[in-house]
Amino acid sequence: MPFVADLHIHSKYSRATSRDMDVAHIAAWAKTKGIGLMGTGDFTHHLWLEELKSKLEPTDTGLFVHAGISFMLSAEVSSIYSKKGRTYRIHNLILAPSFKSVDAINEALGAVGNLASDGRPILGLDAEDLAKIVFDIDENCMLVPGHIWTPWFSLFGSNSGFDRIEDCFGKWTQKIFALETGLSSDPSMNWRLSALDRFSLVSNSDSHSPMKIGREANVFDCALDYFEIRDALRTKDKKKFLYTIEFFPEEGKYHYDGHRLCGVRLSPAESLQHKNRCPKCGKPLTIGVMNRVHQLADRPEGFVPGNAIPFKNLVPLDEIIADARQVGKGSVAVEKEYQQMIARFGTELEILTQVPQEDLSRLSNPKVAEGIGRVRAGRVHVEPGFDGEYGKVAIFGSEETAAGDQQLSLF
Repeated sequence: MPFVADLHIHSKYSRATSRDMDVAHIAAWAKTKGIGLMGTGDFTHHLWLEELKSKLEPTDTGLFVHAGISFMLSAEVSSIYSKKGRTYRIHNLILAPSFKSVDAINEALGAVGNLASDGRPILGLDAEDLAKIVFDIDENCMLVPGHIWTPWFSLFGSNSGFDRIEDCFGKWTQKIFALETGLSSDPSMNWRLSALDRFSLVSNSDSHSPMKIGREANVFDCALDYFEIRDALRTKDKKKFLYTIEFFPEEGKYHYDGHRLCGVRLSPAESLQHKNRCPKCGKPLTIGVMNRVHQLADRPEGFVPGNAIPFKNLVPLDEIIADARQVGKGSVAVEKEYQQMIARFGTELEILTQVPQEDLSRLSNPKVAEGIGRVRAGRVHVEPGFDGEYGKVAIFGSEETAAGDQQLSLF
């Protein structure tokens, strides 16, 4: 039976994170969303690790269980360091099959820096040295470079990263087999780089609040078993790793180039015209994901590798309801209708992808049902995000007021 996995989140001990990001709330929202496997996030933080050890029941599969939801031990480490005269800022996700391995990793990382200051610790540790620590402790651990295109903190970031993964991880590159695409890119953008063909491209929510769990995720058809999931990713097995669930990448905070303080958003072509400087103040633009992918790509847009894992672009249900009602997604009306639909039809992901539109129209708000249909068909208009500002999705009005805009495809 296929299941959905969201392997990158943060606990209440990370900065700017909801107090509800505890084990009980995460498990409850995972059920609401339709997610069978959650990453724990933040296992490097001592207080969170205590909660994980007290609340999660061990199994013989390398996973843990709470209230019917499986969990995989995970953490994100921010490495900020200098190498060959340049400063790099790289975020990496660590996945582990046991508390024994986690304890050993924490002991090693604790000797480098303060793990108690934040759920996502910032360490002056070369990413190559981080890989050595992790794989020397347990070769079954997984190291996944996080949101690899984000300008400020990622493997290929325009302001923080490398042009080649080998330059970041050295000899340990061969032990890395999955990359996280991040909210501002989708697999099709990454397919433009032949150097990434061997990697499984994973997507996760990087959620800081329960409501955002599952906004990006992975769908597997294998046993709920750490080692089987690891093997599916390592071999890029299309029969076991079925597809990823994605934002429309334009909705991500760094899709286009721009300068937030001046309210300037530019396409890569427009940035080139302005020599990558803000046309209002003259300061350097933050070069976004689309531009950075174009810089490193050796293939045209639309290229699909033979071993590509498919993906689906979705818009969260609360955003669809809010757009249909023309109110803020945090409103009481949206919350009420969201809960009514969950009670009537099942999980959020079932509603977004499986429930027939005629059933949605007959048994719920017909305009919301129409919005879900438009999202399934890719009939949305997105004002691209830039320099830390999320993009804006328009479902209603996209056809009426944005005639001629390029439609976004589902796959």
